[in-house]
Amino acid sequence: MQKQDTDTMRALQGLEDSRSSVRLRAALAVGTTPDPQFIDKLIERCASEPEFYVREMLTWALTRHSPSMTVPELLHEVRSERAQARSQALHTLSKIGDRQAWPAITRALLSDADEEVARSAWRAAAVLVPEGEEPELAAVLVTQLGRGERETQLSLSRALIALGEVMLPTLRPAMTDADPRVRAHAIATERLLRDPDAGFAFAIEEAKRVVALGRTGQEG
Repeated sequence: MQKQDTDTMRALQGLEDSRSSVRLRAALAVGTTPDPQFIDKLIERCASEPEFYVREMLTWALTRHSPSMTVPELLHEVRSERAQARSQALHTLSKIGDRQAWPAITRALLSDADEEVARSAWRAAAVLVPEGEEPELAAVLVTQLGRGERETQLSLSRALIALGEVMLPTLRPAMTDADPRVRAHAIATERLLRDPDAGFAFAIEEAKRVVALGRTGQEG
């Protein structure tokens, strides 16, 4: 018992270490031997961890614990005032895949001012959306078309494509939107749905040419 307490203390301290390599090993150790007493510390660390690869290990460690214990805590985090806390909680919920979390994916999160939060919300929503609610989700997602740079736009396109062809009736009006960025993004998304191997970079450049020529992409 004393050794177990010592190991626990060492792991908890490791998660706070100034060296990212130590934090990574601590997260790996916690995930390898899951223990409910680590959940709060893992979630707390997710909100402040600066290194991407350590955050991914923290998320993995959380997925190794029972969803009945992690999901309620993560749902609390998605309402945090800290953007990274919201983003990481949503990312972890998408990895856990428990659809009880679906009601927490609000319109506010899907249009969050912080792009990392919004991207995490899009991915989580595409995973957690209940059957039959895809069109309603698509209607919210298309309001974000044209937002951000290429990586952000690709995240949104992937989320829409994950919904399948049920999103097309909502996407098509955006293909004639007055905003050329929205129009190009919508056209690129539709093309990527039809030809996933084309690549987003090609699809978006082709869509820009279509917009410049004044066509919607539905013609020809």
